[in-house]
Amino acid sequence: MEKQIINTNNAPAPIGPYNQAVKAGNTLYVSGQIPLNPATGELVKSGIVDEAHMVMKNLEAILQEAGLNFSDVVKSTIFLTDMGTFPQVNEVYGSYFSSNYPARETVQVAALPKGVNVEISVIAIK
Repeated sequence: MEKQIINTNNAPAPIGPYNQAVKAGNTLYVSGQIPLNPATGELVKSGIVDEAHMVMKNLEAILQEAGLNFSDVVKSTIFLTDMGTFPQVNEVYGSYFSSNYPARETVQVAALPKGVNVEISVIAIK
């Protein structure tokens, strides 16, 4: 099975040896996204709600580059540095899906890249 690399300027460039996403067959594996504004290169630090929206917009840009959208997402993983922010992140996350929500886990971690509070990755199928 051939893999196709997916990258877009509408989401942050990778900060390490990885790609924004890799498509293998009908499945798209999207790397974890953090609240980094691709237009400015700056981290969004104005609160967990704004951070979660930036993460979801970055995911959306990558999905769109691959010809997909949130309705194609079958699995997601949310990483939080504080589980106390879960209600706000969950509300933002849910606003990007209209129905048939994907499978998901949410975990609290000790730290995330660049000291951010939230990171989300997804798997989508077309």
